[in-house]
Amino acid sequence: MNPSKILCVGTTPAVQRVMIFRKLTLDTVNRAATVFDGTAGKAINVAKVLKALGEAPIATGFLGGDRGEFLRAVMAERGIESDFVTVKARTRECITVIDESVGAHTELVEESRPVEPKDFNKFMAIGQKHAPACRAVVMSGTIASGGPPALYHDFTRLAEAAGALSVVDAQGAALLEALKAKPGLVKPNRPELAATTKQELKNDSDLMSAMRELRERGAQRVIITAGKEPTLAFDGKVFWQIITPRIKAVNPIGSGDAFTAGVVWRLLRGDDLGEACRWGAAGGAANALTVLAGDVSRSDVDRLAQEVQVRKI
Repeated sequence: MNPSKILCVGTTPAVQRVMIFRKLTLDTVNRAATVFDGTAGKAINVAKVLKALGEAPIATGFLGGDRGEFLRAVMAERGIESDFVTVKARTRECITVIDESVGAHTELVEESRPVEPKDFNKFMAIGQKHAPACRAVVMSGTIASGGPPALYHDFTRLAEAAGALSVVDAQGAALLEALKAKPGLVKPNRPELAATTKQELKNDSDLMSAMRELRERGAQRVIITAGKEPTLAFDGKVFWQIITPRIKAVNPIGSGDAFTAGVVWRLLRGDDLGEACRWGAAGGAANALTVLAGDVSRSDVDRLAQEVQVRKI
């Protein structure tokens, strides 16, 4: 099958630095054993994983300053098509701190800076240009300050007009607005679902009830990830539980984005939601084996998919 064009939408790309320490001690000087620099942000991670899986992603978002130019150059080196809006605000940097002595992973997130309304108009124009040629539009992450809450709603409409699968990985107002456009799939994690529905999700029964609510509000399919815990998926008729194989994680940051990429990859190849989640879980686990988010190996994905457990509940 020929590679599918997939538009990866996210307003807050980031430069990513991973600093590995043999042992981290607070309130004193620590010297990193190894440092890695790369690119991140949810949509960027999705695009990198889709590329590794053989698809043809197009990454879009806002880039500014020297960090933005670095990110743009890295994407070009990887052969990933991109169409970014250049803005005044400098692209953010996020830092992952890994303490090897206890296997702890700490993420230090720089929030994105406000973007001007005219830049969002340019952003929508990019969507209008690319969506008609894409088989899926994947919207990921927080909407940058200054942006309309209905941004993902509008991109979902673009996908619908193009006959493309629309996927929303967001929470709060951005997700609630998107639901009004009936997206093909929504994929918040468990804390994001609780915050969006304003429910305390004490058990799977509560979780399934909240997933039904998202379905009633417009989502065609719902996936709820929960870190190391089982994922739940719902297509309006069937619930699936997906159990990821236990691995020794190097860096789990970005595994949710890798999950999204794997699911989209398989849905476009005709898998049902449960089977697509098998490959999503494999992608997420493969991502956790890497230092930098999104640097997955296709061979790891293929191997881990055989170890994922999928069952109807």
